Amino acid sequence: MVHSVPTLSAPQVRQWIADHLPVEEFRDQRVLLIVPDGTRTAPLPLLFDAVFQQLRSHVSQLDVLVALGTHPPLNERQMCRLLGITEHERVKLFATVGMFNHEWDDPESLLHLGRLSADETREISGGLLSEHVPVTINSRVTNYDVLLVLGPVFPHEVVGFSGGNKYFFPGIAGAEILNFFHWLGALITNAGIIGVKDTPVRKVVDRAAALIPVERRCLAFVVSPAAEIHGMFYGSPESAWSQAADLSARVHIIRVPKPFRQVLSCAPPMYDELWVAGKCMYKLEPVVADGGELIIYAPHLTEISVTHGELIRQVGYHCRDYFTSQWDRFKHIPRGVLAHSTHVRGQGAFENGVERCRVQVTLASGLPETLCREINLGYRDPESIDVESFANREDEGVLLVHKAGEMLYRLE
Repeated sequence: MVHSVPTLSAPQVRQWIADHLPVEEFRDQRVLLIVPDGTRTAPLPLLFDAVFQQLRSHVSQLDVLVALGTHPPLNERQMCRLLGITEHERVKLFATVGMFNHEWDDPESLLHLGRLSADETREISGGLLSEHVPVTINSRVTNYDVLLVLGPVFPHEVVGFSGGNKYFFPGIAGAEILNFFHWLGALITNAGIIGVKDTPVRKVVDRAAALIPVERRCLAFVVSPAAEIHGMFYGSPESAWSQAADLSARVHIIRVPKPFRQVLSCAPPMYDELWVAGKCMYKLEPVVADGGELIIYAPHLTEISVTHGELIRQVGYHCRDYFTSQWDRFKHIPRGVLAHSTHVRGQGAFENGVERCRVQVTLASGLPETLCREINLGYRDPESIDVESFANREDEGVLLVHKAGEMLYRLE
């Protein structure tokens, strides 16, 4: 459980960075700091300031790139809020810091690094996929001497545990490799990959990162739901991530003795579209009983996805076999979209034209009932739900999770 691992105070965090982020590795270097957007719990204002204070007088340049993947871009004010920079500080202390969004869908902003061969992808995936995959990344990386990832590690539905080289792929990558490994994760399934350290998808991410022609470093950390830091790790993205994933497995996985027939999974405000609020399903799917119901409770949510909404409306939410059994119908859809669909809908079967999903997924959100039915999800009016009436009913097979999406629930 979370409470068995102590957390660091803000002064302890600053001291750790002063002691463990070696200035000599960055002296006179142009440094690009790669950070998550606002869809991850992280005390970024504290960490960014501590890193900035540690390096500012030693580096020749320090800029920030937000690892959006395919999430919507941030404006300057949102970036400053993310990093804890006031308007006054932006024009004074941070005037020379460049702040950039990743632009995954602009070919002009991407650099071709090489490709993974069909033999490589066949070997990595255990034969699930065999194809050539172009590897592209944000072309800004070649303007710097060191790429420094600053990001948290959590159990993750596609790669096993997030963080490390995942901040490059898909964080600042092009669409081809993103679509490839998200679909690979979908074929393995969320339930089969989430919270597993060594996965085929992690191998893809690390193999692609090895193609980057710039020095890579990483400050990985593990946080509580309240954004308190349990531990920090610095080194190569591979080594820092590995240590953080071990701690995340201790901090972020809650084991329960038996499955629940109904789960109310409350989406925090940072999940402002279903594309990210799907995490409320991913982290709890393993403990929903066969035939049970998971309710994503998100009254604030009014978008399926700013970026991918139209495509998701075309295909709806379905289990993996619904797509693999009718591949000609869906092969033109980006596989990252299909992967998201299968992860939200969960495990199931498709036989003789009939889809049978293991779990009922119901939305209690700002999305209208007609739209929920159209995309093959259940609907509840959020006004009809008294959240606290779900509390303390585990013995009845009912579970309430107040801030869902980052803590992984597993059966003992």
